[in-house]
Amino acid sequence: MTTHPVDAAWDRIERRLLTHAPRTFATLAPPAREEDIRATERELGLVFPPDLRASLLRHDGTRRGPEALRFDTGDRLLGLRDIVESTTFLRAVAGDLDDDAVGYWAHGYVQFGSYEVTSDGVAIDCDPHRDTYGTIGRFFDETGTTFGRADSLGAYLTRLADGLESTAPAGPVVFAGRLIWEGPCERLPEWEHTETPLPGPDTELPPLDLPEDPSERLKVGYLYGLGELGAVVATAPPERVAEAAGKQARRLAEETGLAAYPEIAEALEALDAGDTSARTPPLDSPALLCLRAVKAWAESRGDRIRAVAAVELAHALRGSAYRAVAEIPTTRALYVPLWRDDLHADLGSPPLPPEPDDTFWALLRNPAIDADAYADWYAEARPVQD
Repeated sequence: MTTHPVDAAWDRIERRLLTHAPRTFATLAPPAREEDIRATERELGLVFPPDLRASLLRHDGTRRGPEALRFDTGDRLLGLRDIVESTTFLRAVAGDLDDDAVGYWAHGYVQFGSYEVTSDGVAIDCDPHRDTYGTIGRFFDETGTTFGRADSLGAYLTRLADGLESTAPAGPVVFAGRLIWEGPCERLPEWEHTETPLPGPDTELPPLDLPEDPSERLKVGYLYGLGELGAVVATAPPERVAEAAGKQARRLAEETGLAAYPEIAEALEALDAGDTSARTPPLDSPALLCLRAVKAWAESRGDRIRAVAAVELAHALRGSAYRAVAEIPTTRALYVPLWRDDLHADLGSPPLPPEPDDTFWALLRNPAIDADAYADWYAEARPVQD
């Protein structure tokens, strides 16, 4: 007996997730019931293509949250209720547009995957009278819907299975049991030999934009991209954050080749040794002057990674340890797929909390982090107590 392409793809997806990303596997919903599928079709006034029905009979979407199964476009697989909500919303949006907005969103389109941050998502054409019937497209709220992603949902799910099984540098990584899609990693440009004279006198070097006060509070936004690790940084003891900032700085310096400069190496060694005075070097210290020269050199060659790395190393040496530990990982993410594992290790590998939400930030009590806007929102949103 021949296995349906949708079932074959789901077999591979489930097997991969169960083995490598159990938290994401756990978000897969149970199968939808036939009667619920038929009721949804009646509500939307259409009939689902066979592949969409077959997929819903395996899993009625995935639960919301950071652990949810997503396609490589970042779209979460939707269940019946979410399909109705998203599709009805897009129909209403299309209905408010001028008649010349043909193809923006047609009545027979169904959104089965949602980006959630915006109304973007993946769609399937359920109108058998169109050439695109059963094929997969993607909706962008600014430009509308274009098809050609795959000839069928079975093919689209097969591509997802292929991606999960791939060992390419770009693609899925697993952190703490959940699946995360990473973009292509950049290749660091070739770097000049460290014995090459650094350019220009001090007056010709660009500033590093260091804060006047190294103890300046860190805005919560700097921690957003770290997910649950942002919550760890926000609640860790300050000395742990400082230690992690030093370790992240060394990783960044060694990977980019900047640790080969004696001035930078000496400053990093002082941090490693726990020399607290090393955290407040004067602006004309050899290490900071060297980093300004490195920034100028990198910018003159279009090497944005090392130009940014110079600034972030300066923050680690003289600025806020919180800012350094928040920013350095986002730069390393450009060329190190497993940067989350490194940061978790540098923070001492503590148990990971849930990904922080608005309430977490509102209730945070860390004088080094500026979460005042969240605290004000929370105070206003709470019901008045008698």
